Amino acid sequence: MAAHKPVEWVQAVINRFDDQLPIKVGHQNTHTKISTEHNKECLINISKYKFSLVISGLTNILKTVNNMVSNQFVALSVDSQSKDCLRLDEAMLVKQLLPEICHFIHTYRDGHQHATDLRASASGVLFSLSCNNFNAVFSRISTRLQELTVCSEDTVDVHDIELMQYINVDCSKLKRLLQETVLKFKALKKPAQLAVINSLEKAFWNWVENYPDEFTMLYQQPQADMAEAAERLFDLVDSFAESAKRKAAVWPLQIILLILCPEITLTISKETVEDSKANKKLFLENLRKALAGQGGSKQLMESAAIACVKLCKASTYINWEDNSVIFLLVQSIVMDLKALLFNPAKPFWRGTGSQNTDLDLMMDCFVSCFRINPHNNQHFKVCLATSSPTTFHFVLVNSLHRIITNSHLDWWPKIDTVYSYSGELRFMFSDTLNRVMQGLNAHPPLLLSLTQNFQKMTTSLKFKEKATEMDTRSYKCLLLALVKLIHADPKLMLHNPVKQAQETQSSTAELIKGLVQLVPITNTTQLSQEAMEALLVLHQPETIELWNPDTPMDTFWDIRYWFHFESPLLLII
Repeated sequence: MAAHKPVEWVQAVINRFDDQLPIKVGHQNTHTKISTEHNKECLINISKYKFSLVISGLTNILKTVNNMVSNQFVALSVDSQSKDCLRLDEAMLVKQLLPEICHFIHTYRDGHQHATDLRASASGVLFSLSCNNFNAVFSRISTRLQELTVCSEDTVDVHDIELMQYINVDCSKLKRLLQETVLKFKALKKPAQLAVINSLEKAFWNWVENYPDEFTMLYQQPQADMAEAAERLFDLVDSFAESAKRKAAVWPLQIILLILCPEITLTISKETVEDSKANKKLFLENLRKALAGQGGSKQLMESAAIACVKLCKASTYINWEDNSVIFLLVQSIVMDLKALLFNPAKPFWRGTGSQNTDLDLMMDCFVSCFRINPHNNQHFKVCLATSSPTTFHFVLVNSLHRIITNSHLDWWPKIDTVYSYSGELRFMFSDTLNRVMQGLNAHPPLLLSLTQNFQKMTTSLKFKEKATEMDTRSYKCLLLALVKLIHADPKLMLHNPVKQAQETQSSTAELIKGLVQLVPITNTTQLSQEAMEALLVLHQPETIELWNPDTPMDTFWDIRYWFHFESPLLLII
C-alpha cells in the first residue's frame, strides 16, 4: 500500500494520530501514550519523503481544534518542520501553517488550562518554521508594522509584532528587524511601540543564545551597519521615553542597543563626548544613579536593576581577552546591583504577579556574577545563609543547576569552583527534607506550582521557623530543586575533602537515605521521580567511588547492608 498508494497510506497514519490525541480520547494511559509516540515517530520519518502530505494533514487537524489541544501534537509539528525539505510548494504550506501556529500563540493566554504548554509548543514550531522560512514570518511582522503606522485607533492588535520574540534570529536577521523597526517606530501608536521594545529585547537574546559565536565576533570585528541601526533606534526610543514610566519601560532595550555598538560604548566612556553621543552617556549616568537608589523613583530603580542584569549577562558571552569596555561598565555597577538584589533584610520584590520574573532576574544575576568572577562569592554566602529568605536558597540552588547544565562557552567557569560549599548544601537538603516530611504529615497534597508557592516568599521565611502550609509548599519547591541539583552533579553533594572517612560515609548515607524517603511519596510524583533519577546517578560506578574515596567498596556495601533493613526499596537500584 505504501508503494502504490502513498497518499492513502500517509492519510491513514495522520488519521490514526488524530484519533489518539487527548482532546478526543481524554486521559491517556501508558499504552495509548506509547502508541501516540509511535505514530509521531512514523510521521516524522514519513515527512522526510512526503513532507507536503504530512504538513498539509497536520495543518488540517489544527484548523479543526477549537479548545484543548495536545502538547504532543504541536511538538510533532516542530520535528516535522525542522527537516531540511526544500520543495516548490513549501512556501504555500508555510502560509497555510503559519496562521494556525500564530493562533495558539495569540489566543491561549494565562488562565487557560494549558496556556503555558500551548504557547511554549507553538512558539517552538514558529522558531523552527523561521529557520528555513524566515522571509514568510518576517513578511507577516513587517506587514503588521506597516498597517499600524497608518492606524488611527488607540487600541491596536500587536500580536504579529510579538512574533519577533519567538523566531530564529542570526546576526543578519537581527539587523533586518532593527532596520525595519527604525523605519516605522516613530509612526506607531504607544501600545505598538511598547510591543516592539519588548519583543526586540527577546529577539536579541534569541540571537545571543543560539549564535553566541556571532555575538562574540561582534566585539572582535564591530559591524558598522549593525551599530548604525542600533544607534538610530536608541535615539528614537530615547525620544519616546519622556516620562519616568516610559524610561522604566525602555531602559532594558536601551542597554542592549548600546551593547550592539562596541565603538560607541568605548567613546562614551571618555570624559567628553560629541553632541550626538551625549544622550548615551547621560543614559548610563542615570542608570547608575537609579540603581544606587538616587533616581528618585522605585520604578526606575527596578528598571535599572533589570537593565544592569542584562548588561552583566551579555558580558559573559564576550571573552575577557578581548579587553572590551563593556567589562568596565559591569565593574561600575555590579556591587550596587548585588546589594539591591541580594539583600536579606529587604528582598527584591516588584509586587504581586512578579514572583517568577523576580526569581528569574535574581538567577540571571547570580549566574552572570559567577561567570564574571567565580571567586567573588559574597552573594553566594548571602544566598546560602540559613537566616536568609527561602527565595534566596531557591535562587542559589537553581542557579547552580543552570551553571552545571549550561556551560558551553570555553571561558565560563565550571561548578567545581564551589565544591567547597558541599557541606552547607547537604545541610540545606537535610533541613528542607525534614520540613517537607513534617508538612506532608500535617497538610493535604500540594502542587509544585512556582507561581502559587512563592507568592508569600518575599517575607522572611527562615529555616528555623515553624512550617505553615504555605511554607511547606515553598520548601517542596526548594527540595525539588535540590534533588535536581543532586541529579545534575552528584559530586557537588558528595564532596568531603577535609572529613574523616567515617564522617564521609555517614554524610553519604544520610544523603541517600533522604532520597530514598522521597521515592514512595505518592502525592508529589515529580519529586518522587526526580529522587529515583538522583539515586540512579549516585549508583553509577564512577560516582560510587566518591561515596568515600578512602574505602569506596566497603562504604558501598555498608550502606547497602544498612538499607537492606531500613529500606529494601534501595536494593532494586
